[in-house]
Amino acid sequence: MARPFFTYILRCSDRSYYVGHTDELERRLAEHETGATCGYTAARRPVQLVWFQEFLTREEAKAAEAQIKKWSRRKKEALIEGRMEELRAAARKDWVSYRQRRAG
Repeated sequence: MARPFFTYILRCSDRSYYVGHTDELERRLAEHETGATCGYTAARRPVQLVWFQEFLTREEAKAAEAQIKKWSRRKKEALIEGRMEELRAAARKDWVSYRQRRAG
């Protein structure tokens, strides 16, 4: 049986989100929690696993990671909280607000 791969989201102590992928979720979480990795989460501990999904291949997990990293905070929180209708709504571009932000 093939080893599964995971895409995951951590909530950091500064309330930011970190998105990653791995084939050993428990080991990777331990690395984040102990600061063993010299990356984004090392200075933002403690971290909390708030969402994960299992994939059959590394490519699928990496693709999901890349997609989620581009998302707004609103979309990430809708995913974390399982609010699929809000996630779909957040995916639609609000052109009026976009133009107002660009003009301001």
